Amino acid sequence: MPSGADLIRKIKEQIREVDPREVHDLIDARNGSNGAVIVDVREQHEFEESHIPGAVHVPRGHLESRIEGAAPDKADRVVLYCASGSRSALAAHTLQSVLGYENVESMTGGITLWKDRGFEVE
Repeated sequence: MPSGADLIRKIKEQIREVDPREVHDLIDARNGSNGAVIVDVREQHEFEESHIPGAVHVPRGHLESRIEGAAPDKADRVVLYCASGSRSALAAHTLQSVLGYENVESMTGGITLWKDRGFEVE
């Protein structure tokens, strides 16, 4: 039976990951997200502590029941992030493989790498 780390590694092979620099540039280009939806899948207290400007909050535990409120068009680009990139990878896999979203990405390194690169948070 695979470990949790093995599962996440396997899932990351099945999804697209995007570097925080590309997400930052995407947000800068639109002064928003150029049609993309940036989704924070962390817990409420984590989101309240800090989040990427313009991100919508859909906790991983409520993803299936709330994502359509944040991203109703399954063809839109959806960029998910968490603290380190693991929960967002799982969420991306769910959106892509189970819910039929067509253009889903998980941000590598999550908000931790985002902050390490010196990008703005709210």
